[in-house]
Amino acid sequence: MTTRTENVFSIAEKVLGCKWMLQILHHISKNVNRPSALERAIPGLTTKVLNERLRTLLRFGILEKNSFRESPPRVEYRLTRFGRRLVSILEQLEALQHEIARSNSEQRRSS
Repeated sequence: MTTRTENVFSIAEKVLGCKWMLQILHHISKNVNRPSALERAIPGLTTKVLNERLRTLLRFGILEKNSFRESPPRVEYRLTRFGRRLVSILEQLEALQHEIARSNSEQRRSS
């Protein structure tokens, strides 16, 4: 396996395999982009875990962070170009899952 391929698998495992990541990506893609808003939108997500997940998404170039010089300080996250592509792929997987579920349901009814 090449280093590039290992990198892709590493990203997929670390991003998609972590609890909360998909929900965080979903909400940020829907413009819920402040940490406090994300915590309110995702029941059970703690500040500590949210901060860890956001750091991981930043490290892989999926999110970018904007800090505003205000009082109190304000931070917002948004998807990078790569992050938007990733969310698009995840949405395609969701559509495929719905298609498979519909097909399975139709097959059961016709049996």
